[in-house]
Amino acid sequence: MDTFKLEIITPNGEIFNDKALSVTLPGEEGEFGVLAHHSSVSTLLEAGVVDIEKEDKTIESVLINWGVVQVDETKVVVLVEGAVAIRGESESAIATALEEAKTLVKSIEDAGQAIASVSAKLENAAQRLI
Repeated sequence: MDTFKLEIITPNGEIFNDKALSVTLPGEEGEFGVLAHHSSVSTLLEAGVVDIEKEDKTIESVLINWGVVQVDETKVVVLVEGAVAIRGESESAIATALEEAKTLVKSIEDAGQAIASVSAKLENAAQRLI
């Protein structure tokens, strides 16, 4: 399966910069997936979880609050206001990431349904890592 370059960037720096097999993004009109050679598109992103399928077939999840994405055939660039990667080598690192994610979710003004959806996805991401 072909890969593409994926970058997730916040005002504080990069959260992810590597090759990916696929990425699922929380678009303004619903979730959508991107594979290599996807047609070009730019769109707004809402609060949610970005799921990244890496070259080794593992899934990494990144919680975002809002942003934009630019997709072309070889590269996906995600620019977001705030993001927390749900990853870690140990249970304490995962717990710290989950606490940071909860803080980010609380900062989202448009809470309601988005928080319920994001919370469920965070729990699933954390279970994959444990």
